[in-house]
Amino acid sequence: MKAVESNLLKFLKKSPQFLIPIYQRNYSWTLVQCQQLWADVLRAGNNPHSVAHFIGAVVYVERSLANVTHHEPLLVIDGQQRLTTCSLLIAALADYFETEKLAEILETFTAKKLRNNYLLNADEDGDRRYKLLLAEADKATLLALIDQAANPKPQTPSQRLIENHAFFKQMIASHSEQLTQICEGLAKLVIVDVALDRNQDNPQLIFESMNSTGLALSQADLIRNFILMGLEPKLQTQLYQTHWRPMEQAFGQSAYAKHFDVFMRHYLTAKTGDIPNINRVYQVFKKYAVESKTSITELVKDIHSYAGYYCAIALDQEQDKSLKAALKDLKELEVGVATPFLLTVYNDFAHQKIDAQTVVSTVRMVESYVFRRSVCAVPTNTLNKTFAVLAKDLHHVAYLESVAAAFQKQRSGRRFPADVEFEKAIQTRDLYNFRNCRYYLRRLENFGRKEPVTTQDYTIEHILPQNKNMPQAWKVEVGEDWERIHATYLHTLGNLTLTAYNSQYSDHDFATKKSGIQDKEGHPIGFAQSPLKLNLGLGSVPIWNESEIKERAQRLATEALKVWRAPNLPAATMANYVSATTVEAGYTVADHPFLATEPVASIYAAFKTGVLALDEGMSEVFLKLYVAFKEETNVVDVVSQSKRLLLILNMPFAELDD
Repeated sequence: MKAVESNLLKFLKKSPQFLIPIYQRNYSWTLVQCQQLWADVLRAGNNPHSVAHFIGAVVYVERSLANVTHHEPLLVIDGQQRLTTCSLLIAALADYFETEKLAEILETFTAKKLRNNYLLNADEDGDRRYKLLLAEADKATLLALIDQAANPKPQTPSQRLIENHAFFKQMIASHSEQLTQICEGLAKLVIVDVALDRNQDNPQLIFESMNSTGLALSQADLIRNFILMGLEPKLQTQLYQTHWRPMEQAFGQSAYAKHFDVFMRHYLTAKTGDIPNINRVYQVFKKYAVESKTSITELVKDIHSYAGYYCAIALDQEQDKSLKAALKDLKELEVGVATPFLLTVYNDFAHQKIDAQTVVSTVRMVESYVFRRSVCAVPTNTLNKTFAVLAKDLHHVAYLESVAAAFQKQRSGRRFPADVEFEKAIQTRDLYNFRNCRYYLRRLENFGRKEPVTTQDYTIEHILPQNKNMPQAWKVEVGEDWERIHATYLHTLGNLTLTAYNSQYSDHDFATKKSGIQDKEGHPIGFAQSPLKLNLGLGSVPIWNESEIKERAQRLATEALKVWRAPNLPAATMANYVSATTVEAGYTVADHPFLATEPVASIYAAFKTGVLALDEGMSEVFLKLYVAFKEETNVVDVVSQSKRLLLILNMPFAELDD
């Protein structure tokens, strides 16, 4: 490696061409970084005592040895963001000179010199005409901005490039009285010119260790570079164009940066059963890539496939109508932790191990599991672990049955709330302040409908009004105990519905809401005339009081049991899905006599309390020779002895922090 200080403009002028390799991330600087660069240029230009302003490093490697007649492009390893942004600033400045027909400012600042010295190789043709060639997603847009006469603007331009170029044009125009200072500031910009020797330096290791002053590299950036950087150019190009570029396009310009790191985390969870920290996805991926013993081509192909599944699940790109609707409902519950499991299900679907209806039924079971737990206020801290390993229980011969069994055998903090628990909770829970209030009312309304009702124009209506200062008519109707009833049932299932006439209903008494309200044309719009299933029967209710609220809640709760079903496999079927270890667990504490005598009894009691408190999914299982404390697998096994407990921890010795 050879690093020297270099003036940016001189560096650009002497260099034949910079090429951004296909494995590099797309241009990603935002207006924040552009504003910082602009401020640096103005500050340097306005300070007569400043001779240079450092803006970072540009690290590159030559593709091969150059000769007298042919100069190879320089492959940029780090610095494409600042090179590109400086090129946008220079192009904007050249545009301003041309538009305003300005003469030379300083010695080297004219439109022609700006373009020919720093943006173009004037004597070259084709791609060799340009000082900087970006990766495929951004290339056409940059060429259109710096050489408009030769390059039309692409149909789907890079928005970041367009926005940042426009920003610099706006800044130059609004600071026209400071053109000399702008040019002087640009002339003072300095970089560290870092040239790598392909035969001696490892570009990937150098790339990983860079501490850039711009946008931090995402985990996806590092992964893409890890996969593609060391490959032969032909294979590199093939994998990028066949797999990586289509993935980027499937995610979309804005969504790629937002979602790809998350996707890779879910991908690794689905593959390994372990959930990596979002900031360590790259490190976990490197380990997985080595240990999987899969060729790079097959690995990239697999990631491409799973990215397609993720786009269908999380980005609303599924084409099958039934499956699209099921995924949309699940997405409304904001349950991203289920994605690793669903990726595995989608993979089975893609390989024709299951059909679309099986996927729909599986998604609906996940939806029921999450919604029931939410209504029953079961803590969510175990959900990610549950879904991370749920796929290991799938059986392709009886797929839905195995999914149901996997859910049904969850216990304690991971349980699938049974009908009795769910039916009671959904009637008494404050559902108005529930995170997904509109979701469950919409699902109740449209369940079983062949022509679903579009509920976007409907709002939530409290039949018994929210107003704490209830009109006298309501107090009389509800009864002497109206304050308790109002406080107890106001936001519960029995008192909530949907309507398009919330403002007209207002705090009117029940009889008026039921059939005494008309629209502007004189048509009745009360509950009695409502086309919604949720309002069926309200027209025949004579009075709205505690009894009627409870009765309606019971009716809707019964319907809810059909919408959000729980698995209910018979014991004989479940026996096929119970592991041998669990079957062995017919032992009790009586089979371990030392646990009943001191000092072991007291030690064990304290130890048990501490271990079970670690996680709601932790359980105590008595076996013949020891007691197992289990989550998904044994965490620690306890062998009771006369005066002590022998503990066997299930963890690699190197991870033990004693």
